[in-house]
Amino acid sequence: MSSKALIFFFALLSFSAFSFAENEDQDPGLVMNFYKNSCPQAEEIISEQVKLLYKRHKNTAFSWLRNIFHDCAVQSCDASLLLDSTRRSLSEKEMDRSFGMRNFRYIEDIKEAVERECPGVVSCADILVLSARDAIVSLGGPFIPLKTGRRDGRKSRAEILEEYLPDHNESMTVVLDRFAAMGVDTPGVVALLGAHSVGRTHCVKLVHRLYPEVAPELNPDHVPHMLHKCPDPIPDPKAVQYVRNDRGTPMILDNNYYRNILDNKGLLIVDHQLATDKRTKPHVKKMAKSQAYFFKEFSRAITLLSENNPLTGTKGEIRKQCNVANKLH
Repeated sequence: MSSKALIFFFALLSFSAFSFAENEDQDPGLVMNFYKNSCPQAEEIISEQVKLLYKRHKNTAFSWLRNIFHDCAVQSCDASLLLDSTRRSLSEKEMDRSFGMRNFRYIEDIKEAVERECPGVVSCADILVLSARDAIVSLGGPFIPLKTGRRDGRKSRAEILEEYLPDHNESMTVVLDRFAAMGVDTPGVVALLGAHSVGRTHCVKLVHRLYPEVAPELNPDHVPHMLHKCPDPIPDPKAVQYVRNDRGTPMILDNNYYRNILDNKGLLIVDHQLATDKRTKPHVKKMAKSQAYFFKEFSRAITLLSENNPLTGTKGEIRKQCNVANKLH
């Protein structure tokens, strides 16, 4: 072989090796069963921990379900929600839009169980998403196959929280626009709000519909119960006063919520708007008639939410503790 041919051959070999190495380092993004080699038991451990915690503290399931919305809707699914406040930044958990959120300490229980099996491998962002998936099952909802491979962010997004999370008093246009920015369409929004089928609403969020006068759109048969649960126009901040979102099946994620709001028994203004706005009402009526349709759209919307702009590959980090970034250890 001539010297020129040898040079060309080795140059080609070097290029091929570089290309192979480059492909090996490529970010796979989110994939099903991301931890099948690095931590094969990860999803099973998370599932067992969710079941154990639900058995001990049933309200944890509501927390896991709410977590996925409050984390993934704010720019990225990166567990920024779980970070504690520092001297330099306020935690998302302490903002008004996070009022009533709790049980974050139990996320640490799940993280510790995973760390015992596979130290430094599984992200808090994936734990947050998978615990929501398993909580939905605990509440009688569908099993939703979700991809993993997220990495954890290093900073809170408290300062921009209100730009992304719609408030319960905002117009349906604002709510739809916020979700549309994440790729969630109108039936998906209607389905996600079906999470109000479970859990409770604190009186501080309701009293403006009861005092000084009862909102005329509220079903008069439902008002006495609301007044009984929320007897004070200015609720005691130290008292845990609330109304169950769905008196009929308060612990089951089902389509009873849609029948309630069509009957003007929605607790929040957003619930009322969902049942009356011409863009959302057709989907509300369809979900009220068909739980299968509700579950189908709910599963699709949760999947879209869980895949909102995640950190993958070499971005972010794998936190040692979910409430603090690694650099602070």
